[in-house]
Amino acid sequence: MSQLRMLSATEISSERLLLRKTLHDADREGFVELMTDPEVQKYIGGPRPRSEVEQRFDALITANATSSPGNYVIADNTTNQLIGTLMLARRSADNPGHITQDGEELELGYVLRRSAWGAGFAFEAATAALRAAADELPAQPVVLVTQTANTRSLALAARLGFRPISTFEEYGAEQTLCTAPLFMFRNRADT
Repeated sequence: MSQLRMLSATEISSERLLLRKTLHDADREGFVELMTDPEVQKYIGGPRPRSEVEQRFDALITANATSSPGNYVIADNTTNQLIGTLMLARRSADNPGHITQDGEELELGYVLRRSAWGAGFAFEAATAALRAAADELPAQPVVLVTQTANTRSLALAARLGFRPISTFEEYGAEQTLCTAPLFMFRNRADT
């Protein structure tokens, strides 16, 4: 595991969302829906069997795995209902797609339940996490990797301020590597 600093916040709030480290029993159905929905999982490996997802949820909640650095539940800040997940962690040097020679750049990833699509939640959650990281961590590049065919994700990356810099093959599909400097998220106004 990387020795580079990570975001330490256990909760991050935004206007409509709460990013929280803790996975709750009440998150089960939302988590299962997120992992089994063919449209949600289309560009990230496809839907998982419900039984496998149930076992993974049980393992995560037992181990409190979302307490590991960089993993957050995206919840509605009024109902606390899970609407997605966000990861702001170090990209393994073993994975392809890096902008530094040593790798382990800070990597942003997110996935939302289909019912939450189109409401600006991914933008809001990513912006909140990146702002928190910019306030806490030293200036550094952040990467975002998405399947090139995932035009919605590429459009969101551009709206966040990420720019594509290369493509590479992984998981049997072309991936686009995008980057943005972390410092640009300090006190950045929503657009």
